[in-house]
Amino acid sequence: MNTEKIHDTKVHCPHCGHNIHLDVDLSEEQQNYDDECRACGGVIYLRLYRDAGDDRFHLQISSDDEQYY
Repeated sequence: MNTEKIHDTKVHCPHCGHNIHLDVDLSEEQQNYDDECRACGGVIYLRLYRDAGDDRFHLQISSDDEQYY
């Protein structure tokens, strides 16, 4: 893991709505993973991808894992 590509990102928990900080690894252009909300303990599913149209990273956040199936 390249520590220069790790970025602190503030997101809203889809379960409780609290702002939480996550470390996002931008070394790969497409990733699916889950993390836990530090406020409520709910599982947060994340999809990180680089859009070819604007060449920027986008982070989708979900409270369930239906997007993976």
